[in-house]
Amino acid sequence: MGRKPKKADLPEKLCAGCGRPFTWRKKWEKVWDEVRYCSDRCRHERRDKAKSPAP
Repeated sequence: MGRKPKKADLPEKLCAGCGRPFTWRKKWEKVWDEVRYCSDRCRHERRDKAKSPAP
């Protein structure tokens, strides 16, 4: 069985919603190139801001 990589060695991206860095997760293994947001919260907030009209 292979050794797990250290957390510092995992790929990183910047969240399109909050701008914070986030690291690769096992559940994103097959879709890492498509991942843009660090969490569901950022994904939903970004979508909701685009839908709601400015006052």
